[in-house]
Amino acid sequence: MTEGITGAPHIPHPDADAGTGSVLRRRVLVRGVVQGVGFRPFVHRLAGELELAGHVANTTGGVTAEVEGPAHAVEEFCRRLRADAPPLAHVADVRHETLTAVGEAAFTIRASESSAGEGAEDGGDGAEDGAGRTRIPPDTATCADCLRELADPADRRYRHPFITCTHCGPRFTIATALPYDRATTTMAPFRMCPACRGEYHDPADRRFHTQPVACHACGPRLRLVPGAGSGVRAAEGERALGVARKLLASGAIVAVKGVGGYHLACDAADASAVARLRERKARGGKPFAVMCADLTTAARLAEVGAAEREALAGRHRPIVLLRRTGGPLPGLAGNVCSGSPDVGVMLPYTPVHELLFGLPGDAPGPRVLVMTSGNRSGEPIVTDDGEALDRLGGIADAWLTHDRRIDVPCDDSVVRVRADGRELVLRRSRGYAPTPLTLPVPVRPALAVGGDLKNALCLGAGTDAWFSPHLGDLGDLTALEAFARGERRLRELTGVRPEVIAADPHPRYHATRWARGRAGNHADQPVLVQHHHAHIASAMAEHGLDGTGPVIGVAFDGTGYGADGAVWGGEVMLADYDGYRRVAHLAYAPLPGGDAAVANPCRTALARLRAAGVPWAPDLPCAAACTDEELRLLARQLERRVALVPTSSMGRLFDAVASLTGVCHRAGYEAQAAVELEAAAARVWRGGEPGPAPAYAFALRSRSTAGTPGVTVFDPAPVLADLAADVRRGTPAEVMAARFHRAVADAVVTVCRRARQETGVRTVALTGGVFANALLDEACAEGLDAGGFTVLRHRAVPPGDGGLALGQLMVAAREPLRTSPPTRRTEAGHVPGGTRTSGRNG
Repeated sequence: MTEGITGAPHIPHPDADAGTGSVLRRRVLVRGVVQGVGFRPFVHRLAGELELAGHVANTTGGVTAEVEGPAHAVEEFCRRLRADAPPLAHVADVRHETLTAVGEAAFTIRASESSAGEGAEDGGDGAEDGAGRTRIPPDTATCADCLRELADPADRRYRHPFITCTHCGPRFTIATALPYDRATTTMAPFRMCPACRGEYHDPADRRFHTQPVACHACGPRLRLVPGAGSGVRAAEGERALGVARKLLASGAIVAVKGVGGYHLACDAADASAVARLRERKARGGKPFAVMCADLTTAARLAEVGAAEREALAGRHRPIVLLRRTGGPLPGLAGNVCSGSPDVGVMLPYTPVHELLFGLPGDAPGPRVLVMTSGNRSGEPIVTDDGEALDRLGGIADAWLTHDRRIDVPCDDSVVRVRADGRELVLRRSRGYAPTPLTLPVPVRPALAVGGDLKNALCLGAGTDAWFSPHLGDLGDLTALEAFARGERRLRELTGVRPEVIAADPHPRYHATRWARGRAGNHADQPVLVQHHHAHIASAMAEHGLDGTGPVIGVAFDGTGYGADGAVWGGEVMLADYDGYRRVAHLAYAPLPGGDAAVANPCRTALARLRAAGVPWAPDLPCAAACTDEELRLLARQLERRVALVPTSSMGRLFDAVASLTGVCHRAGYEAQAAVELEAAAARVWRGGEPGPAPAYAFALRSRSTAGTPGVTVFDPAPVLADLAADVRRGTPAEVMAARFHRAVADAVVTVCRRARQETGVRTVALTGGVFANALLDEACAEGLDAGGFTVLRHRAVPPGDGGLALGQLMVAAREPLRTSPPTRRTEAGHVPGGTRTSGRNG
């Protein structure tokens, strides 16, 4: 399945009077993303070019036009509705109906059905029976035409911080209700001046019916609010930008209000400023993303190929993870992203950003800025001006803000460009949300609440699914409040009224508790979907699989609640949407202290060594990293089996190897040890091979229980023993890290071959947060492809928990295919010897 809306087949309507010289009237219904993208103005211009009469209007079904004129012109009009649609539009379906000609003489734009006020624009999409859904477009980066005007002293919008047109600017984050009219956006308080009003009503103008249209006279307006001790005064407009640039150049931290929330910015070349930002935000060692003034500047930081350039400079403008070439990065302080194999780079996507870097003639300032989410660590991004002054107080030295409200929080998206040039979305938010995904089979109106880390909601109805923007980790009250607001806004902007709620079975997930609370005493409690089954179902749905046949799902992550009460995370399953059977998993090992072990990879390493029969010794880095008291208490805990949870987590195995090899012993942020292990491996990884030495090898053994097929257990004991021996031989950590990555990839290929021999299934889905690791992702895909498998890898949906909700939705709410052969349906659905993943939790 591809990102966004797929084109539906053209539905022809035979016309008895379709001869070249006859007059024809036709009603046309266009469905898809046709709201906030200038579709009705486009229709108006097209009708004028073809000299057709009639009108265009918004309906509950999408955009409806009636056109009348020569038959050949009407046919050309219908063809070009799809072929020449505006850049931001996605036309899903065009339907025609022939009417009786009425002799209309002109073509007009009619107001939205539910809003006749000034600025009525493109309306919602949905079936005429009310079952259809609105498709509002995401925010997009400032277009080239607007950028030229922004820098042109002769243009009346020269240096206007909110310049926009039909083809660019905020959409999703300013929408307050539907249909998408100026009166139902956060632009409503800004009355258009006569010049803007003239452009708005001029069919020949690029800003014809552009809802956020504005200029210096209309607003919005920038202002700079100084913090205590900043040494500057409050300022407005152009002066506010000048003061902000000077502050950044002097090492200050400035909170900058964008389209989806605040950023915290500082000079990325100033190590002291970066250190202060880390300390004030309690960021630890987690890498910062940076914003570069232009592509040339970005290319100095890392290798930027054609695909990376397209991702950086396209209209989505996400953070793009660029692989570091090793060593210091020019123009970047060493503490911006130390320990990471990548540097996260984005380009300016709003006029404010462009002006913050400066136009020709401005005083020079930093060309690379740290640009991180405006929040305290663990909290949601700040959007409200009052909250920004409160919650970012003590972090920011000044605030560059404006008087346009942000209605929908929307953090920056994160992508990686794979070796084949295709994007992998790791965080789906600004620029992507709320563009719907097309489902391979219909679902009942349903809400899936995802997990507790990297949370994103998913609403579905029919064959459409909408992700919320990235909501983050649900660890405190402010995050849960943002979660509830996000759910409400997503329902309002899609029109979906859920009949089913899907959630993870983890008993302590906040999202699951919220789902249970929302159901209250109603008989229909949430449908609980096993975590790794949901990951696999997400990959299946993204690739358009209808569920009539199972896949071999490789689901590797850090934590997932297992059906046996253990912490799963190294799973290979035979799965479809109806159920799953575990065909292989990583060998269990004790996880001492749960979250405490996650924060201390050295403890995880020692527990794994004990399970593998490898003695602890002071010359092993993981043992040397612990105090004598810590070693004594951990040994007693393992011996007495106190506060131990068995885990098959591949993420925790990466943590253990990171500590065993001396790469990372204490984790200050999620997945730090695994990220740094990948960075080490990347330094010696050439052409997909970890140097001349062979990889380590997992042991494979079968575990059978009465009445169920055998399960393959891949045991890392020999890998850990070889690693310990290599440590003592003085083998570089980079080489050991690379050999370990290859060993995991080889184990995946071997286990999938065994599963294919048993089941005949040849399709493998790679999913779960561990596959954000570029080396492992590529190595597994290459090995499986060489082995004759069809490999499904995520693209538009994150492989980690940010994509979990889509799989929950498909498992819980999918409508069975009535045309499927019953025998095949039974085989896929029951997955012989398997488990039905979902159930009501009453």
